[in-house]
Amino acid sequence: MSKRRYTLVINPGATSTKAAIYDGENEVFTENLKHPIEEIQKYAEVADQFEYRKGAILEMVKSHGVGTDEIAVVMGRGGLTRPCESGCYRVNDLMKEECHAGIQGKHACNLGALISDSIAREIGLECAYIADPGIVDERPAFAKISGHPVFDLDERVEGPIWHCLNQKMTAKLYAREVGRRYEDLNLIIAHMGGGVSVGVHEHGRVTEVNRALCGLGAFSPTRCGSINASKLIEVACSGKYTEAQLKKMVTAEGGFVAYLGTNDAYEVEKRALAGDEKCELLVEAFTYQVAMEISRLAAVVRGKVDAILLTGGIAYSKPWMAKIEERIGWLAPVKIYKGENEMLALAICGKEVLDGVEVKEYK
Repeated sequence: MSKRRYTLVINPGATSTKAAIYDGENEVFTENLKHPIEEIQKYAEVADQFEYRKGAILEMVKSHGVGTDEIAVVMGRGGLTRPCESGCYRVNDLMKEECHAGIQGKHACNLGALISDSIAREIGLECAYIADPGIVDERPAFAKISGHPVFDLDERVEGPIWHCLNQKMTAKLYAREVGRRYEDLNLIIAHMGGGVSVGVHEHGRVTEVNRALCGLGAFSPTRCGSINASKLIEVACSGKYTEAQLKKMVTAEGGFVAYLGTNDAYEVEKRALAGDEKCELLVEAFTYQVAMEISRLAAVVRGKVDAILLTGGIAYSKPWMAKIEERIGWLAPVKIYKGENEMLALAICGKEVLDGVEVKEYK
């Protein structure tokens, strides 16, 4: 009789890798494996960290007394590949090739499919799986028009980069709680962390969401959000900045970092509550922009919104969530889901794979 029963979940971040063992939906253990910056800097490319991170995960599993012959499925965080529909995908050669190349950006999440599939095959499984990667694009064609063909995204390789995994999981958790099917609901979900993405979930499909990584939507601790196009052109043509510097300003050195020199939202909250006027102004601006983005998306479903869900690390801030709810509570009931549920989301998808749910082929 096979001993295999566990799901190994792998979620690589910039300087750490979350790894966990689940028994169905029940967490056996989770560890956040820290990777010192001096260690990460030894590698020229993110993909070069593959063996280093893989070794750390296998050592962690061993240290908890779990045999690799007890692992039934390996689930990895999806990378920045080409736009696709939501769902669970088998890791195949094309996906690995595009994750290694980083066709939409060289982010640590690209290692999720690479490491998980390598471990799965090494321990005798056919392959690994990912679910709801951050490049899911389910918007209708008319929602992808920019206003000028030069600025339209190439739908074959470009799409919105957002927090699909946590948003989808939050939506499904809410549906469970109210005793309804996710596919029967209209929800607006705001994920607020290092980046901010707000999506409208229309009967199981995300028919509009902002491109959270490089512009559009509310600013975040590290990102600019929507930018005045004329001012951006002026700055870009000033000769003061390189293309690389401008991209860094937009994606890594914007938001709270640019105004306050910190990416710690909790620190900003403390300073605002202590009477720091600049922090108070930026808190008001942040919550205002998130609320505006939520209300904008209500038009997609013609105002028929069943609930608004606020999630991500910033959702731990009661004062900030109260400010957002004050502005949009008239639209629909508001519920807060603190933090993110990415590990549980992947574990549930792993259970579904074992239960025989349909698995999609990336192509």
